[in-house]
Amino acid sequence: MLETVLITLLIVAISIVLLGVRVFFTKDGKFPNSHVSGNEALRKKGINCVQSQDREARKKSHFSPL
Repeated sequence: MLETVLITLLIVAISIVLLGVRVFFTKDGKFPNSHVSGNEALRKKGINCVQSQDREARKKSHFSPL
């Protein structure tokens, strides 16, 4: 049982280090922005995140909430 927990913790630690290589080992390292608004190609196509589109649609709505 203890051996399984230790192996699991080791695998998780190795995974975190490998995912963060760019962050940990570069001078100005930071995780990439994976949000839709952070993707330049999607912005050029006019694609926004659903929350932003919903917010804009509510502002444009002529109906007031009850």
